[in-house]
Amino acid sequence: MGFADTFKALSSPLRREILNLLKKGRLSAGEISAHFEVTGATISNHLKVLREADLIVETKEKNFIYYDLNASVLEEVMVWLADLKGDHHES
Repeated sequence: MGFADTFKALSSPLRREILNLLKKGRLSAGEISAHFEVTGATISNHLKVLREADLIVETKEKNFIYYDLNASVLEEVMVWLADLKGDHHES
């Protein structure tokens, strides 16, 4: 996983909204789709981008696929951003 993939995935408002939905817990693709006025194929594509960036993980149970946030990758990004924001007043 590279930060380039992560930031590319985060660049889409719809993908950020999917991540916001998943903050409350895991959801199926159908449950995610119900929140948006786009096709299931569009949601599927966005989920693929988020999965490839390791921002979400999928779990298959019977006939359903559920999606969860991948907290470890989100923590890595937050640590990196916090470090970047840190005090750099050295000359």
